[in-house]
Amino acid sequence: MNIGKTLEEVVVERGDAIGLIEAATGRTLTFSQLDRLSNSYSHYLKKRGVCQGDRVMLMVKPSADFIALTFALFKIGAPVILIDPGMGYKNLIRCIDRVEPKVLVGIPKAILFSGIFPKPFSTVKLRICCGTSFGLLGENLYTSGSKNEHPFPAYTPKKDDLAAIIFTTGSTGAPKGVRYEHDIFATQRQFIKEYYGIGPGDVDQPAFPLFALFSTSLGATAVIPDMDPTKPASVDAQKFIASIKKYGVTYSFGSPAIWNVVSRYCIENDITLHSLKKVLMAGAPISGELLQRMQQILPADGEVHTPYGATESLPIVSMTGSEILSSTWEKSRVGAGTCVGRPLPTIQIRIIAISDEAIDSIEDVQFLESCEIGEIIVSGNVVTRGYDNNDDETRLAKIQDPENRTFWHRMGDTGYLDEEGRLWFCGRRAHRVTTRLGTMFTIPCEAIVNEHPDVLRSALVGIKNQGDFQVPVMIVEKNKDSTISDEQLIQQVEQLSGESDLTSQISHFLIHKSFPVDIRHNAKIFREKLAVWAEEKL
Repeated sequence: MNIGKTLEEVVVERGDAIGLIEAATGRTLTFSQLDRLSNSYSHYLKKRGVCQGDRVMLMVKPSADFIALTFALFKIGAPVILIDPGMGYKNLIRCIDRVEPKVLVGIPKAILFSGIFPKPFSTVKLRICCGTSFGLLGENLYTSGSKNEHPFPAYTPKKDDLAAIIFTTGSTGAPKGVRYEHDIFATQRQFIKEYYGIGPGDVDQPAFPLFALFSTSLGATAVIPDMDPTKPASVDAQKFIASIKKYGVTYSFGSPAIWNVVSRYCIENDITLHSLKKVLMAGAPISGELLQRMQQILPADGEVHTPYGATESLPIVSMTGSEILSSTWEKSRVGAGTCVGRPLPTIQIRIIAISDEAIDSIEDVQFLESCEIGEIIVSGNVVTRGYDNNDDETRLAKIQDPENRTFWHRMGDTGYLDEEGRLWFCGRRAHRVTTRLGTMFTIPCEAIVNEHPDVLRSALVGIKNQGDFQVPVMIVEKNKDSTISDEQLIQQVEQLSGESDLTSQISHFLIHKSFPVDIRHNAKIFREKLAVWAEEKL
C-alpha cells in the first residue's frame, strides 16, 4: 500500500471534516483540502523534474505543507529523506553525503546551506525552494505549486520499493539512515489503527511531526503543536496544553521529556486534560513518578501507553502505565530494569547471549532462558531490512534465518523476558560496563541512585583500565531546585549505592551540571560523551 493513496480513501468518508491544524497559525485544512494540496504539489514536483525513484531530501519546517509534501512525494514514488536538523553540523553533513539525494526540497535557508557546503550535496541535480527568496533561489513552491486542482494518480509500489530514509538519533554512534519500504509504513499504520484504536473521531497532537501522516491517513485530525520538535524538553507547556484544550485532542505521541514538563505545569495549575484519552510515550525509560503525575492530569478513562522499539523497528512491544504502576514499577525501583510490555501481534522477541560481533545466522546464536539478561532481537513485519548505503552496519544489525525465510534485527539493547512473557529493558548493549566482578547494566544500576530525592537522573559509565576491564563511574545530575551541596549529595549517593548488590562495587561518583541528550526525544543520555568527561575528571 502507498500511504499517500490512503488520503483518497479518507476523503470519500470524511472529506469535509478537519484533517490538519497548525496550532501556531490557526491554519486548518479539511481532508479534501489536504488531499488536493498534496495532489497539486505532486503535479508541480513532477513538472519540475522529480521522478519515481528520485531521492528527495525534504528540509522544511513542521507544518501542513510538510505533511502535504510528504504525501505528494509518496504519491510520485520518490523516496523521502528525513534528517533531524538539530543533530549537529558534522552529523548532518555526513548523513547527507551518505544517502546521495538527487533532489533538495527545502526552505531558503536549506537551499543556501547546500550552496555553502556543496560537497555533501554533489549528487543534487534539482533544488526547489519552499518560501520567499525574492527570486534569488527560484520560484516559491508554496505559491507556484498549490494551484493545480486535478487528481494525481498515486504510484502503486512493489513490496520492497523504498518509501523513505529516516535517520536514527545517533545515541550510540553516528546516525544511520534506515530504509523504510512502503510495506513498513502500511504495517505501522495498521498497528496504530488496530492496537491503539486510532481512527475517525480522534484528534491527534503528535510531538514528532511525521506521525501526523499516520493519523490523517486513518481519518483522524492532526494538530501540529506550536513547539520546536528538536527541543521537546523546552516545550512551552502553556501552548501545548492550550491546543489540546482548544481542539479537543484525544491522543498524543511524545517523548517523556515533553510530558515531564507538561504534567508538572498541569499539577501546579490544577489542570486536567479532560479530552485526552490516550498518551503514547516513547524514546527513553519512563519513571513511575511521571506515570503517577500523568494519572493526575488525565481523565478517569485516560491511559498512558509505553510502546518500545527503535527507528529500525517500531512498535514491537507495548504496555499501559496502569500495569506498570500496579505490577512492575516497584521492581524497577530496586534494579529489575524497565518493563516495556508484551510483543504486539505478529512480533517475535528473543533474548540471546551478548556479542559485539556480527552474527550471520540464527543457528549461530545462544538463546537465553527467562529472566536471563542478554541481547534483544526481534522479527516481524515492522522490522526494517537494512541501513542505506551502509552494508557494514546492516551486517552487524541483522541475523539471517534461512529456515523460516526471514531475518532478525538486533535492537542494540539488553534485557530479558520474564515468566509472563513481558520484556524488560536493561540499557543499551554499548553502554554495559564490564568489570572484574562481572557485567553491570545501566538501567538497573541507575535506578538505585535515582531513588535519592535530589537526583534528577544518573548515568553509569565505564572508563578504561588496564586489560579488558572497565572501572565503573556513577555520574548524577541534580534536581534543578535542589539545595543540597555537591559534597553531601556525593556522600549520600555513595552510601545508597553501597546498600545494593548491583552498585556496591562503584567507588567513583561525579556530579554533572547538565547531561548531554539526544535531539529527537531530549531523553536518551549520551553516555559515551559522559564517559570521556569522567575519564578527564578522574
